[in-house]
Amino acid sequence: MDKIYSLIGLAARSRNLVSGSFSTEKAVKCGKAVMVIVSEDASDNTVKMFRNMCEFYQVPMFRYGKKEELGHAIGKEMRTSLAVTDEGFAKSIKKNLEAIEQEDGGSEHGENEST
Repeated sequence: MDKIYSLIGLAARSRNLVSGSFSTEKAVKCGKAVMVIVSEDASDNTVKMFRNMCEFYQVPMFRYGKKEELGHAIGKEMRTSLAVTDEGFAKSIKKNLEAIEQEDGGSEHGENEST
């Protein structure tokens, strides 16, 4: 398991992360979400919904990992979306996602969907 999944797991254990479409949507709309992560294998409709919502509420959105991997990192079943609610965790995860994006030249991992 890489560093991003470890940080996601740590955020979940410290209750600084919400998971699932409904909880993620609620966190973004209430202003609690600092960052949103949507799995790479999420449906186009789900990605479009979160992209539009995050753009409107000015929350950065990243696409990373598979549903099973995201769920496993937080000790739950498959999760398509996660919202990080702590500034520190979000900053660390974003730094690691951007490092991966630079290494891979913006390939499948850590795609930043925010504008």
